[in-house]
Amino acid sequence: MHFDELVALRRDFHRYAEPAFLEIRTSSIVVSRLRELGLEPLTGQAAMRAENVVDYPTAEQRELFAERAVRTGADAGNVERAAEFGTAVIAEVRGNRPGPTWGLRFDMDALPLTESDSPDHAPAANGFRCDYGAMHACAHDGHTAIGLGLASRLVADNDFAGTARFLFQPAEEGGRGAASMLAAGAVDGVDRFVAVHLGLDEPAGEVSGGIRGLLATTKMRATFTGTAAHAAGAPEQGSNALVTAASALLNVMALPRYSTADTRINVGTLHGGDNVNIVPSWAQMTLEARSTDSDVSASLTERIKTALRGSGEMHGVAVDVVETGGSSTMDCDAELVDAINAIAAELPGATTGDGFKQMGGSDDASLFAREVQRNGGIATYMTVGGGNTAPHHNPLFDIDERSIPVALDTLERLIRR
Repeated sequence: MHFDELVALRRDFHRYAEPAFLEIRTSSIVVSRLRELGLEPLTGQAAMRAENVVDYPTAEQRELFAERAVRTGADAGNVERAAEFGTAVIAEVRGNRPGPTWGLRFDMDALPLTESDSPDHAPAANGFRCDYGAMHACAHDGHTAIGLGLASRLVADNDFAGTARFLFQPAEEGGRGAASMLAAGAVDGVDRFVAVHLGLDEPAGEVSGGIRGLLATTKMRATFTGTAAHAAGAPEQGSNALVTAASALLNVMALPRYSTADTRINVGTLHGGDNVNIVPSWAQMTLEARSTDSDVSASLTERIKTALRGSGEMHGVAVDVVETGGSSTMDCDAELVDAINAIAAELPGATTGDGFKQMGGSDDASLFAREVQRNGGIATYMTVGGGNTAPHHNPLFDIDERSIPVALDTLERLIRR
């Protein structure tokens, strides 16, 4: 697959961005492309288990995105299957001689973010801005294009040892997609696992064979249920769920940090109440804990739950806390890190950093990696600088598309070596 085709594919995915578990058009295009290569991709229950997902999109949401997918050129049969059974896709390319099984993760989901329409923003200026409330503000459009480009190259001659298993993953944002694919056995038998990420505020084409500092995280939703009452006539007869949630928010953010690891806490949303003159009977909060240590992240999560429920006890309001997603820390194996860095050092258009990229976020590719390592395999997380001038998860985020072939060439040489 040549550069122009990669760019066109990436821009198509960007223009029709879809959020977690609603990547119906994206996954349908992936399936069609893989079948054109003569592959037989696994979808539905063979690729993920939707029944294991908390807050899975409603039938109405999936129908809306399915209609959009067909209207914008996706195969109707693929769309129907993705909408009913899930958007994960798995495909294998077998080499012409014995060797390891590679697991290669490419995430597909976008963020529920309104993209900038500034003329200084390349997608807006060049006609591929997404205009319906989702945005590829984390380079997953590029990742998906890389996955399809790599499959195209490998299937052309099958001249490599072993098997390349492509994992096109939904719902990386929020840490829910990998677990749903693991439940379907996505990395069973995988010997070597690699995830790839573009961007990360590095110069375009700067390759790091591994990462440090990936944060374990737990995502949560807290629901507060109180009692409505007239705010002036009988406020004492109500139990104020919104005040309870506000109190809980302050208590959560005031929790002590740890001396043994870096930690993060964030309350992302808080909604509640019905009208200015009614004691709020409900509120809902979404929040997260993160840490450089998985055990510390788990401990911090329990402290957060205690703070939430304690506020409920104080105000007489019921509090229900649900874990909606999460991921772990990740240790990259030196064998793969060194191999990637050595390839990049000789690759035209690529540069190398210090060997490891210091991360400040989370990615549920760590769950794939841990499972592979637990079963005796090795894993790493490769980064390729995207030359992004705006930060990730920002309405102005975009990548320098020259980073895409650098990532693709590096992965191809890694598998063929």
